Amino acid sequence: MKIKQKFFLLFAAAAFSFYSCSEADRTANNTATQEAGTDQDTVADKATTTKTILFFGNSLTAGYGLEPDQAFPALIQQKLDSLNLPYKVVNAGVSGETSAGGKSRINWLLKQPVDVFVLELGANDGLRGIDPTETYANLREIIQRVREKNPDAEIILAGMQMPPSMGQRYASEFREVFTRLAADERVTLIPFLLEGVAGDPKLNQGDGIHPTVEGQKILANNVWEVMEDLLKDNS
Repeated sequence: MKIKQKFFLLFAAAAFSFYSCSEADRTANNTATQEAGTDQDTVADKATTTKTILFFGNSLTAGYGLEPDQAFPALIQQKLDSLNLPYKVVNAGVSGETSAGGKSRINWLLKQPVDVFVLELGANDGLRGIDPTETYANLREIIQRVREKNPDAEIILAGMQMPPSMGQRYASEFREVFTRLAADERVTLIPFLLEGVAGDPKLNQGDGIHPTVEGQKILANNVWEVMEDLLKDNS
């Protein structure tokens, strides 16, 4: 009888131990699952709240002659990350792009939502002597298409200027394309994207047109001066 009683006690102790371990494992697994779920929710929430900034431009935006991470849009992304602002930069710069070329490809880029649109086109129009009224019309249509697809998007227009060698009248009319367009369409204007860089051999590559690494840093500052408050107000 004592043997049976002893055996029963041992069996009960073993069963209790097994049951306790199983409950502990289940509790640990449930906790781990909940934590994993929380992490996934956090990632999902972050993906949902992250906004997109689309830089739409030519070789200045693309960073012609430099590495992609040296172009001013990438430098803006670094600034955003350092400030923990929830924005993702998309660089849609194409070397040689004109305002007409941009108008032709904008619809494809607008298949995805855009929260901030930075329009940097027109310089190649000026260098080719294209009629400023044509440049104005193309840029205006691009802005209108962006608004049609993304009514709440913030739009920033990068102003551009031509050197006097293009003729004083042409240079004046070209400059007015951007100031007039910004007023007519009520978009935020960067007065002159190449401010502090244009005409400085130390800040431009051998062609005298495309900024060096240091020149791109100045472009990024010119953009950020206009963009900073706008982004913080909408984060």
